[in-house]
Amino acid sequence: MRRVSTRHARVLTVALGVSFALVSAVDLVSLAVGLDIGHAVAKPLLMPLLAVYAHLRGGPRLLVGALLCGWGGDVLLLLDAEPAFLAGMASFAAGHVCYLLLFAKLGNPGKPGEGNAPRRRAGRLTAAAYALALLVTVALLWPGLPAGLRGPVAAYSLLLTAMAYGATRLGPVAAAGGALFMLSDTLIATGVADRPQPPRPDLWIMLTYLAAQYLLVTAVLRVSGARPGPSDAEPPEPSCATHPGSRPVTSGSAPAPP
Repeated sequence: MRRVSTRHARVLTVALGVSFALVSAVDLVSLAVGLDIGHAVAKPLLMPLLAVYAHLRGGPRLLVGALLCGWGGDVLLLLDAEPAFLAGMASFAAGHVCYLLLFAKLGNPGKPGEGNAPRRRAGRLTAAAYALALLVTVALLWPGLPAGLRGPVAAYSLLLTAMAYGATRLGPVAAAGGALFMLSDTLIATGVADRPQPPRPDLWIMLTYLAAQYLLVTAVLRVSGARPGPSDAEPPEPSCATHPGSRPVTSGSAPAPP
């Protein structure tokens, strides 16, 4: 029974991954050709699909929470109004808090020892680079931001930068996800501040955002010891019994299917 349930869970995981890829393609193509209805239909589906995928893989609750907060922000930003923009920013900020707590829990600060001095120096340089990026971005955006948005945007930018820097604790995949999240939100902010943007900015915003969330999910699932996905499926077990310790599950992970 356990083997059948596991097989069904893997089939569902594959279906969710394929669905996320297809809906992402629909959303990006819709933005590329200017089909607003396609974007309005596809965008709200993206993070729920990724959240359920992460849950079935045994991802931590904080990861699922971060994705659902992203879903809230996605829906709110579809509304063209300042209150909705602020509420969407707050929803994304809550997601960043989830990610920060998750990175602090899963990240490996290293043990005291001789080999950690270069790592600490690299960490300080990375922190300085992110701090510089934050200061330059806020300074460039500040004059063009509406007065009522300057404080919230600055506070959100600080939290976003902290999340992106915290992602480096999980390795290069998560670091890339954090950096792309910063890039995506910076593109949004340049539009709000009437700063120059690339052609079809909404397309680049969604492309970098989807890549960011996918990379963060991939990294967290790998580091947290989540259940294997379809690409790294385990060979069949010799019996229907589940052996203790055969499937590592982290604190906060979703329970295995019965």
